[in-house]
Amino acid sequence: MSTHNNQFYFFANWKMYLDFNEANILAHAIASEHKQFSANVKMAIFPNALSLYTAGQTLKDVGIAVGGQNVFWEDKGGYTGEISATMYQAAGCDYALVGHSERRHQFHETNHEVRQKMQAVLESGLTPVLCVGETLKEREDGKTEEVVEIQLRSALQDIVWPTDRELIIAYEPVWAISKGAGANEAGKHCDDVEAERVHKMIREFSAGLIKLDPVVLFGGSVRPPTTDYYLRQLNVNGILVGAASTQLESFMGILSNIK
Repeated sequence: MSTHNNQFYFFANWKMYLDFNEANILAHAIASEHKQFSANVKMAIFPNALSLYTAGQTLKDVGIAVGGQNVFWEDKGGYTGEISATMYQAAGCDYALVGHSERRHQFHETNHEVRQKMQAVLESGLTPVLCVGETLKEREDGKTEEVVEIQLRSALQDIVWPTDRELIIAYEPVWAISKGAGANEAGKHCDDVEAERVHKMIREFSAGLIKLDPVVLFGGSVRPPTTDYYLRQLNVNGILVGAASTQLESFMGILSNIK
């Protein structure tokens, strides 16, 4: 398995699968299992915005960080419905997802907007988790490297990176991401060899832009049986998990496979 500073990263994006009560119930259930956590696993959970503070208090008590699923690039103002990076930071977050595939493709978030969010997240004191990846059509057209490199360059080039912040990038092959919590709703399978190839490209390309060795996570519908399958790869430092992290059994199953 690959490590970064001898750590594995398990980041869980709960998306909009859990309501306020469900998120808090799961947070308490996970916290109650904290004695089973390995010291070399760095964990962060991204609940919905409404349950983030209460769930976050529970999770942080057992050493699990929390983050925002999306941010706006202005601190305050007349932006109805938006939440700024500084607001997430004040609520106890350590991280924020930026450029998640669902933001890019369902909400038509542009590379320029991703860059604005990256800047705002860094200035707020949070660590951004930059998500990049190609669609099925882009992949079939042989444009994987081109698309991912454009996304990386737009988000990272000429940005002033704080010395106290990790560079974390999640590779999300859009074609491999599931559409729900059910096993039958998974996307296409991304094999470990292909995941390793793209992770290596991301590591080398982003290091050339920022001069840091990045933490590179895989986010293509990871489930308990496939966790070790990806983490065995040299350039995969951890996983960004969606639907499979929203149920206690599969959450703990992923953790046990990281061990």
